[in-house]
Amino acid sequence: MDALTPAERRGALVVVLLLALGAGRDLWRATRPLPAVTPAGAPTAAAPEPRDPPGETIASEVGAPPEAATRASAVLDLNRASAKELDALPGIGPVLAARIVAHRQRHGPFGSRDELLAVRGIGPRLLARLAPRVRAGGSEAPARPDTLPRAR
Repeated sequence: MDALTPAERRGALVVVLLLALGAGRDLWRATRPLPAVTPAGAPTAAAPEPRDPPGETIASEVGAPPEAATRASAVLDLNRASAKELDALPGIGPVLAARIVAHRQRHGPFGSRDELLAVRGIGPRLLARLAPRVRAGGSEAPARPDTLPRAR
């Protein structure tokens, strides 16, 4: 005696196919880089990466005032940045910027930029994009176990 009727087997096959298609789509998207976005919000074909190290002026290439280019390429301190400053980072919108500020207010200052992973909406991929543009306090070294608060 069969455990499933022919209609149940077809239904199970459809569910398995849908799950396989979804997993394939997720895998495909995970292996593709995020498109670069212009300030206006329209995706570009392939934006070249800046060649200047952070903190150096690129105003001559862009045509902007020198102080604006320096501010745009400066490293942002996570413990002092406002939601508006965080919103200017790539991949961070107003909602995520507000979450970062709320997390900082609720849990105290960030010890390292890796602590951004505790904020809902920030994963390893976004953290890798943000790493050259943000810092937490004076040092980026991870906290030593003897400096972490102990559970009571």
